[in-house]
Amino acid sequence: MASSGQKVVLITGCSSGIGLRIAVLLAKDEKKRYHVIATMRDLKKKDKLVEAAGDAYGQTLMLLPLDVCSDESVKQCINSVKDRHIDILINNAGVGLLGPVESISMEDMKRVFETNFFGVVRMIKEVMPDMKKRRAGHIVVMSSVMGLQGVVFNDVYTASKFAMEGFCESMAVQLLKFNVHLSMIEPGPVHTEFETKMMEDVAKMEYPGADADTVRYFKDVYLPSSKDIFEAMGQTPEDIAKCTKKVIESSNPRFRNLTNSLYTPIVAMKYADETGGLSVNTFYNLLFNFGPLMHITMSILKCLTCSCLRRRTVSPN
Repeated sequence: MASSGQKVVLITGCSSGIGLRIAVLLAKDEKKRYHVIATMRDLKKKDKLVEAAGDAYGQTLMLLPLDVCSDESVKQCINSVKDRHIDILINNAGVGLLGPVESISMEDMKRVFETNFFGVVRMIKEVMPDMKKRRAGHIVVMSSVMGLQGVVFNDVYTASKFAMEGFCESMAVQLLKFNVHLSMIEPGPVHTEFETKMMEDVAKMEYPGADADTVRYFKDVYLPSSKDIFEAMGQTPEDIAKCTKKVIESSNPRFRNLTNSLYTPIVAMKYADETGGLSVNTFYNLLFNFGPLMHITMSILKCLTCSCLRRRTVSPN
């Protein structure tokens, strides 16, 4: 139970990665300003979180089961919180999907939207009325730079994040009238166990339904380029957690928060040309015409991104 003066923070998707690191960082806050409710679909996967939380577990951090894809689970979780009082909701639960779209089933596509889009909508619908009544609250959504700029072979995942960006951009206007803030956290590549396993798995798959050229472009062109980008520009879950903490502690939190300043020119390029041709043609040339050059560029960038520069990319400011 939260102590007097503590803010109640509910976080989804805390079994690993970014959600785990955010939960631990807030629970271990030196001033003990937060009472963290870390949630996950399967509490059998709690061991990593409990170990990382240490003495904070059972003190400033508690666990609850929550499946963002289930109306009943969402309602039951929120109802189990004292007075349904949640000061900060951090929507982190999400799934990825990568590969040629011809080989992806409609069921898999719907699963991505059920979690990444409708899962967040469920959470917001459940906590928003109470926040509006109190005229106070902060809703944080873990989005992605792929919610701002499309990335080849990430078509469905990107679409789910675009949908969330549009939904939240619309909601933010209404919520401000009730003194409720809504913030998007927009990381670029992040080194997590989930990302590593997904990249390893997709490289071994066959992709029935996709033509041979497309599969070859995906495996021999996109995947190596993606690996270069992750190594040169990737952040850690700890970086994203620190950024998120800065956002919720801001007296005037920003709506959009790019966590990696190295991605700012890429996003800006999209809005520099209203026809969309600049970004589409640039990414096409980088991937298919200047692949070796991009590999060299990423290698140089990896050498240049020293710890000092990487610390700068953590701040939303």
